[in-house]
Amino acid sequence: QVQLVESGGGLVQAGGSLRLSCAASGLTFSSYRMGWFRQAPGKEREFVASINRSGSTVYYTDSVKGRFTSSRDNAKNTVYLQMSSLKPEDTAVYFCAARSSSTTYGYQQVSGYHYWGQGTQVTVSS
Repeated sequence: QVQLVESGGGLVQAGGSLRLSCAASGLTFSSYRMGWFRQAPGKEREFVASINRSGSTVYYTDSVKGRFTSSRDNAKNTVYLQMSSLKPEDTAVYFCAARSSSTTYGYQQVSGYHYWGQGTQVTVSS
């Protein structure tokens, strides 16, 4: 049974930082590209970052470039999202996901990810 469990969310003031973690089990973690997505109230789930299997390449959505950094530790089956210079518009539930190896969807697309965590709330106050 595959499980992805996010942690590290919380309430932070604008300009602050948070580090999200996503612990994976039940899958060969190093074989999966991992993604981070977020969903604000009343909005669709949107792409944040995607990291390849080795961790050597990370793609970010434009709004978080220079502020967010994703990394992974395959020995610990964990992927991270370091968020800095947080803004109120970053407020959302953040999800990690494991991308299907056979998908034809792009790495930015929700449909390309087969396994999802339950999400962790990030709230940035102004």
